[in-house]
Amino acid sequence: MDLDGVGPEYPAGPLARAAQALNHPHVPVVGFAARPLSGPAGVLARAFDTTLVARAADLGDRATVACDDVDQALDRLALSVAARPITATTLCQVVRLAPALNVADGLVVESLAYSMLLASPEFWDWRATTPRRELPPDSGHAGDLVAMTRDGDLLDVVLNNPNRRNAYSRRMRDGLLEALELTALDPTLREVTLSGAGPSFCSGGDLDEFGTIDDVSAAHLIRLRQGTGAALEKVRDRVSARLHGACIGAGIEIPAFAAVVAAHADTTFRLPELAMGLIPGAGGTVSITRRIGPWRTTWLALSGEAIGADVALAWGLVDAVH
Repeated sequence: MDLDGVGPEYPAGPLARAAQALNHPHVPVVGFAARPLSGPAGVLARAFDTTLVARAADLGDRATVACDDVDQALDRLALSVAARPITATTLCQVVRLAPALNVADGLVVESLAYSMLLASPEFWDWRATTPRRELPPDSGHAGDLVAMTRDGDLLDVVLNNPNRRNAYSRRMRDGLLEALELTALDPTLREVTLSGAGPSFCSGGDLDEFGTIDDVSAAHLIRLRQGTGAALEKVRDRVSARLHGACIGAGIEIPAFAAVVAAHADTTFRLPELAMGLIPGAGGTVSITRRIGPWRTTWLALSGEAIGADVALAWGLVDAVH
């Protein structure tokens, strides 16, 4: 929807009705503008799922995303949504709800939607074109992939599968959950640092494990019981995350729960799930939305585009860049 034609003289009554009509649409709603948004146009932008503005017109409003070329950015969004319309609509519905929910309820909504999409033709279309490799035998302790070192009241937790760029597998999830549950049980642990070994903090979920549970209702319950987002949220005030390299999908969704997130200047962030017929499923619709707002979260997830550490800092996705 073009917002350039919505001037300060726009009547309050029609404006309120338009915003209310856009409250719960069954399609993604995207605004765009070449001029700075203020007054009625700004009100409408907050009723949209996201709004793209020309970089020269950017006022830093978290309901907007600044683009070098708005038309090209709109075309890319349209292509992404057209390729995965069910997933895109589901994503927008979940993110719209997130600000009104507490963390626990938000994670339930996200998991329900994610599990539903695991049974969708859009996911299985992606799975058919992305054959999984044969999974190795499930041997060894989950802690093999998550290293913990204690020094007095400090706990250092390291994702430790650098050969696979710390792909977030079930075993890594279980190891991280163990570390977070230990933190919750031990109040003498004053500070926990979360980092990753190798070239990247975490390259996202292990794609070879996607869709391996036939019963999607069971997958939902497992995700809630074993999810690390809720566990990290319980101890977030004691956790700081140190990110570097590619932080993709779960690689930003999970650390975004931490009280303090610091990133190396070379860090990039991306939510690629839409192309797979999925939405962020490691807590990102809750954790990222809380940090940068629903509008920019929706843009990240719909576009699948990467942002650098400088943008992440400006948006509040990270708290420091070093």
